Amino acid sequence: MLADGRSFQGHSLGAEGTTLGEAVFTTGMTGYQETMTDPSYHRQIVVATAPQIGNTGWNDEDDESRDRGIWVAGLVIRDLSARVSSWRASRSLDEEMKRQGIVGIRGVDTRTVVRHLRDKGSVAAGIFSGPEALRPVEELVDVVAGQDPMAGADLSAQVSTAEPYTVEPTGEHRYTVVAFDMGIKTNTPRNFAARGVRTVVVPSTATWADVEQYRPDGVFVSNGPGDPATADSMVAVVREVLGKKIPFFGICFGNQILGRALGMETYKMKFGHRGINVPVLNVTTGKIDITSQNHGFALKGKAGETFDTDFGPARVTHVCLNDDVVEGVALESGLAYSVQYHPEAAAGPHDASPLFDQFIELMAQHGAQK
Repeated sequence: MLADGRSFQGHSLGAEGTTLGEAVFTTGMTGYQETMTDPSYHRQIVVATAPQIGNTGWNDEDDESRDRGIWVAGLVIRDLSARVSSWRASRSLDEEMKRQGIVGIRGVDTRTVVRHLRDKGSVAAGIFSGPEALRPVEELVDVVAGQDPMAGADLSAQVSTAEPYTVEPTGEHRYTVVAFDMGIKTNTPRNFAARGVRTVVVPSTATWADVEQYRPDGVFVSNGPGDPATADSMVAVVREVLGKKIPFFGICFGNQILGRALGMETYKMKFGHRGINVPVLNVTTGKIDITSQNHGFALKGKAGETFDTDFGPARVTHVCLNDDVVEGVALESGLAYSVQYHPEAAAGPHDASPLFDQFIELMAQHGAQK
């Protein structure tokens, strides 16, 4: 049920009951487990454009949430695979959703749902099964429309770690990075660890005083849900990091935070970017990457534009080729940069993984200068 009165009928998937959230669509043809366990999808009902979901089942290795399993508010699909076909699977998608109490719906004409969301934008929605589904449509619309909007939602504290924790490097320790957990995916510290980085993951509410005790070689701000316009304290911390000339790297929510720290504004997109096939142009090099994305907010700006900041000149470095949305910003000094997409590629292509190597090189150069 959508808040604008449009409704779709199907069969119960996962747990029986009611769930509310913002209806969004993802264009990925694979990686539903990584999508559903990504904290960035908190309070969102995900509509899959791929017609069949569940064919690879569910395993115990691919969750992208460290402390909790599924984060999506609900799942809408067309066909549920009748058979699980993966040697890595330990159970089915339906079994896992029931185990975690996640309400979904199958047998829906998702093509029509996606076309509606494409035209109308992401809207408040609800999935109802069991006795609740028998209530009059007017009552269900009122329930859906009565939920809090995503614009203005401060959600990072709801998905962030409560206490700091450390992910050690897999080989020789080269650098220490403090990562602000705005909804971090487990594959991000894993990418750092593979490059000799000790990652100290801290809560989204951590202050610079909390961070400086670790004497970081670099600071990282992760992906996460909610409206970046509410993250004033995180913006203030990043401004301190930039003022102290410490190497900085941000992705997704972290891109919006860096942009705000540099004086840019954010806005809520009509239906956002969600999928693992989004083309992005690096306006500096002319190189195009196919990227994994999940965001409903973005920075205001134009490809290649330069602007003055309190920390020196900055530039819009990346842009989406589908709609010209800003996909990256950086200080021209090279000391701070961010992108709107997910270089950890879980799930998704690996085109953008060199961004982690770029951060290693930046910390090496900065260390040599010191």
